[in-house]
Amino acid sequence: MRKTTFSRRDVLKGSTALAVGTVFAEPARAAPPPAEAITPALIEAAKKEAKVVFYTAMDLAFAERLGRSFETRFPGIAVRVERSGAERVFQRLGQEYASNIHSVDVVNTADQAHVILWKRNGWLAQYLPEEVVKYYDKKYYDPEGFELVTRVLVSPFGINTNLVKMEDAPKSFADLLDPKWFGKMVKAHPAYSGTIMNATFQIARDLGWGYFEKLAKQNIMQVQSATDTPKRIALGERAIMIDGAGYLVIRAKEEGQPVDVIYPSEGTPLATSPSALMKAAPNPNAAKLFHNWMHSREGQQILIDFARQYSPHAQAVEKPGVRKLADIKLMKEDPEGVEKSADEVKRRYTEIFKV
Repeated sequence: MRKTTFSRRDVLKGSTALAVGTVFAEPARAAPPPAEAITPALIEAAKKEAKVVFYTAMDLAFAERLGRSFETRFPGIAVRVERSGAERVFQRLGQEYASNIHSVDVVNTADQAHVILWKRNGWLAQYLPEEVVKYYDKKYYDPEGFELVTRVLVSPFGINTNLVKMEDAPKSFADLLDPKWFGKMVKAHPAYSGTIMNATFQIARDLGWGYFEKLAKQNIMQVQSATDTPKRIALGERAIMIDGAGYLVIRAKEEGQPVDVIYPSEGTPLATSPSALMKAAPNPNAAKLFHNWMHSREGQQILIDFARQYSPHAQAVEKPGVRKLADIKLMKEDPEGVEKSADEVKRRYTEIFKV
């Protein structure tokens, strides 16, 4: 794969906030906004705008399914989905805002560290959907209303069950160092994917960079996205997925493909995926409507039923076939730690794996 070297700080160069020297200042806390319901007036105002632009790190099939469901629910409002890896979404938004281009209405990322910078830059609007305040645990949304968690992602191992039996498969990160797995594993890159940035950060923090130095000797296939690794094992190109979108492995298994997930004994990396409404949204009412609906029980149930992901909505109904989040030993998410060290994580990873 191609070497990626862009820096998070480079993304922000040229922005108005950076130019005046305030991008890294800690802003004063804002008063919480009132919780807002979806009203006939909001729907009518959104229909006059007729569209909403959604930048997202969701896998494309799910993002488009969500968009079509919204269009069916609210006829006359089109959803333009722009999908890429979370790091690319972050880079694109930074470049557009540095050029005073405001194309996006609602943004979703797989990396909480991104919204720390966007909020600091003053790019996000305050908005709290009524159902979020009623049915979300407070840990899943910003009390000031600048962002809220759309989905909870885990990054487990995956295997091709035609190539390795479950009883023989690795059950821990330590097991991946066994010489018998040489040339049989695939891992995604933290410079592209927010899920993988968080996974790599957490593994390095908990197991040490020395672990990755040992892992690199195992001739690991490197791909870009967290959505790429499940595809590689499903195709039989590799037997083991070290990290990636566990929900895609579950979806593939339900479709009859020879794959399965394993939750490593040391802990499974975790990433909460937030969404935010842009202050300079060109379609502000359609943005509010889409943002509100996406986090309602209706929108969140699509996330569970189709995407097989974890929802923060207390009234959304979990389906069989997916291990409950409470039953998985999880690594600890640290958005502030990622925000401070993301460029160093990418540098060290690239250095170790030569990609």
